[in-house]
Amino acid sequence: MAKRSTAANAPPRDAAARHAAAREAAARDAVATVGVDETRPEMAVVHLLRAVTVELNTFGARFAAAHGLHLTDLRAIIELLDAERSELPASPGWLGMRLRLNSASVTALLDRLERLGHVRRAADHSDRRRVRLVVTAEAKKLGWEFFGPLIDGVIDVTRSFDEAELRTVKRFLAAVADAASREAV
Repeated sequence: MAKRSTAANAPPRDAAARHAAAREAAARDAVATVGVDETRPEMAVVHLLRAVTVELNTFGARFAAAHGLHLTDLRAIIELLDAERSELPASPGWLGMRLRLNSASVTALLDRLERLGHVRRAADHSDRRRVRLVVTAEAKKLGWEFFGPLIDGVIDVTRSFDEAELRTVKRFLAAVADAASREAV
């Protein structure tokens, strides 16, 4: 004998109700499977961060593919630019630690970036036995041509926040970056 449908066990009729019911079921399944309550407000932030990460990774991958780079090459250039902004001397050993690569892999990466004209090795002025890594002006120009519109868009977004909100965003993003770097070890 077939079970009669009642309001309690009938599937929702409209798409929005079906979607909400599916989200609730997925959240219950997530808690049961991995112990994460997907309905917690913090999870919305986690998912937004993941979405931003995916978009930025996709954007970076397009740049890398368009210029014959590996994603690790792009990460290396970003690390070197960040070091330059922070006035940190970047050596091959330092870059290897930042990228978690052995010395042979760093050498191959630097040879490739040098061949493409993106990075040059320069003698350290304080110790000529040491090598410093420098991103070339040509590489910076290429990066700004590609990433400039994205950076401008992000700057435009920041203009909609007051100084206190921007301090909060910076503090939050720095804490997330720190948490991510601890987990990567």
